[in-house]
Amino acid sequence: MNETRLRSGMLVFPNLTQLDLTGPYEVLARLPGAQTRLLWKSLDPVRSEHGLTILPDTTFADCPPLDLVLVPGGAGINPLLEDREVLAFLRRAAAGARYVVGVCTGSLVLGAAGLLRGRRAGTHWMSRDLLRAFGAEPVAERVVADGNVFTGGGVTAGIDVALAVAAEIAGRPAAEAIQLAIEYDPAPPFAAGSPERADPARVAAVRERAAARQRDRAERVARAAKALD
Repeated sequence: MNETRLRSGMLVFPNLTQLDLTGPYEVLARLPGAQTRLLWKSLDPVRSEHGLTILPDTTFADCPPLDLVLVPGGAGINPLLEDREVLAFLRRAAAGARYVVGVCTGSLVLGAAGLLRGRRAGTHWMSRDLLRAFGAEPVAERVVADGNVFTGGGVTAGIDVALAVAAEIAGRPAAEAIQLAIEYDPAPPFAAGSPERADPARVAAVRERAAARQRDRAERVARAAKALD
């Protein structure tokens, strides 16, 4: 692999989906010369939506210039959509970054920061249509690249997004070597990983379990979009 320097900053926040963060982290931190920071308002431990505790190592106030800024998703993005401190930080970080990355519903936070206007973008299938409120064009793909902005589908798609970014940074051979090293060769036991292929009853059940969260999210997206006008 060719030596590269990549100063990445990945947002951590309460109730994030940890795989949205740790999947891309596992890929991007393997690039030669990579420096990867975990960013939050404070250095206090952050609890993910299912209890895994993650320790930030850099505050917004102390964050140096970044080459890449990444926002994961999860239930915890709902408050971030209206969090002025978070959105202002993302705008500052993105202004000097070479790559801006949203994983799963982290894309909506990028949208709330005004970073997706006129862009093609992806996110989790249950929230995809909400991207339109931020002036983005929703795309039903696992990896969506538009200029220096990389977004993608839900949760596991973060690994795909990160591999695409790694190829952009260090070349396809380097990205393929990382994919091989982590043995990323998906062969799921069920054809149920998308709403198009899953049993309609499963889709309905998943939607029902998420209904309250999605209503809250839609309301917050509407207010965040209005704030950008």
